[in-house]
Amino acid sequence: MVSNRRSLIYQVFTRLYGNRNTTRKPDGTIAENGCGKFADFTMTELSRLASMGITHVWYTGVIRHATQTVYSEYGIPRQHPAVVKGRAGSPYAITDYYDVDPDLAVDVTRRMREFEELVERTHAAGLKVIIDFVPNHVARQYHSICKPRNVRDLGEGDNTEWGFSPQNNFYYCPGQRFSPNFDLYHGEPEPYVEEPAKATGNDHFDNSPGRDDWYETVKLNYGVDYYAGRVSHFNPMPGTWQKMLDILLFWAAKHVDAFRCDMAEMVPAEFWAYATHEVKAAYPDIKFIGEVYNPGEYRHYLASGFDWLYDKVGMYDTMRAVICHQQPAQAISWAWQQTDDIRDHMLYFLENHDEQRVASDFFAADGRRGVPAFVASVLMQQNPFMLYAGQEYGERGMDQEGFSGHDGRTTIFDYWSVDTLCRAAEKQLTDDEKALFHVYKKTLQLARREESVNSGVFFDLMYVNHHLQRQYVFLRRAGNDLLLIAVNFDGADADISVNIPAHAFDYLQLKERKGVARDLLTAEKLSVQLKADQAVSMTVGAYGARVWKMKA
Repeated sequence: MVSNRRSLIYQVFTRLYGNRNTTRKPDGTIAENGCGKFADFTMTELSRLASMGITHVWYTGVIRHATQTVYSEYGIPRQHPAVVKGRAGSPYAITDYYDVDPDLAVDVTRRMREFEELVERTHAAGLKVIIDFVPNHVARQYHSICKPRNVRDLGEGDNTEWGFSPQNNFYYCPGQRFSPNFDLYHGEPEPYVEEPAKATGNDHFDNSPGRDDWYETVKLNYGVDYYAGRVSHFNPMPGTWQKMLDILLFWAAKHVDAFRCDMAEMVPAEFWAYATHEVKAAYPDIKFIGEVYNPGEYRHYLASGFDWLYDKVGMYDTMRAVICHQQPAQAISWAWQQTDDIRDHMLYFLENHDEQRVASDFFAADGRRGVPAFVASVLMQQNPFMLYAGQEYGERGMDQEGFSGHDGRTTIFDYWSVDTLCRAAEKQLTDDEKALFHVYKKTLQLARREESVNSGVFFDLMYVNHHLQRQYVFLRRAGNDLLLIAVNFDGADADISVNIPAHAFDYLQLKERKGVARDLLTAEKLSVQLKADQAVSMTVGAYGARVWKMKA
């Protein structure tokens, strides 16, 4: 019986996941290209994910955001196309924190109820629900039509004559009209007017953002005066703090299990300490996942109530470099050592909506090349791991969907469908895609099943195996079970000898013995003589992995 429940997160871009329309017209409308729905996550589909070993589903793009699709007949305000990126719009340009995206509903009038039913189905399948909380910025035309009666809207009551005030929700450019330094317009008859201009979401504090800025968003004010050099005004509490806490509590009351907090480090840690404390007082089991990229701030944000943090600058960047043969496999050891004191809080991943697909031409050009990094990331610690829908099939992300260009990423701005997800649903995967999926599924399942992975001790063997440049090797041990794991980042089969030092025998309390090991990925067997300071020889296939299980 596994004592620790390993957290394995499956990120879905909700708008794309269930869409089986293969028209894929660049810059197409929702009528032309279709759109996935909450209802596409049936009990059958959710149970399939659970059977893979997944524990959490991150439904990306749930909260209502700016879109060029018009829902005026439902009382939903129209967004000006000039300040919407793509036909479908970015899920990180929120227009109403108390509403859900109408694109995702079969019946727009009961869209919130459809989301609540999705939460219920997800829980019934034994899975937990993660949604985005986007705290740093909102859409330029933010206006809540669904907020509770006792809640004042963001910006309501702001003094727009002040660039900064601790009680304002936004930052302003008094006396200046919003005037981007590029052409926003594509033939719309009416111009977009914003006066005074609000500061842009990526900390752009004048009225003229550029095309590469987050020009469709406005920065929220948590009491930090950027105009005066980041002077903090936290006492009395800034007005934005309570409003954002109310939003978190609103969604927590709908039985959401975790919040993935977008660009968390752009919001002061003092706010997070306040908000996480209040939310966890009411909902003790809820998790906060922080998108934090500055390693120097990791411990600060963990102390402020975050449970898990993106390990992007460390482990992701390292794994990418090793996959692309820009660094030796030894670099993986250097990466985990940087966060060893907080290792259980680091969220590992190889793909998400921000990053290029492993199989894209901009990364590795072949999903199989990501297998050794995937197996190592999932099996070498007890911290959570996240994969992005389609990664398990080698989705390439090489479409040019519309606003999202030819960049190796799956679009977050356009109405589209994902090739491998569509073909998987129709049982039309290639043999290579089926083989890749088999490795992903087996690895995830054994990560959940094997006590050595869930709660066992980790021992990195690279310090006595300097001869290995393209392979990474380590041990896991729990109870009477020992795992010897080797992954091969090379495109050729590797015959390797893995030294097991005496220190490993002491640290893991191993006994010298002869025995037979079984590869949990292939069921192959290997005769092994475990002896201090001697080697175990094996063959690891090109871009492959071995997970040898034996008696400790």
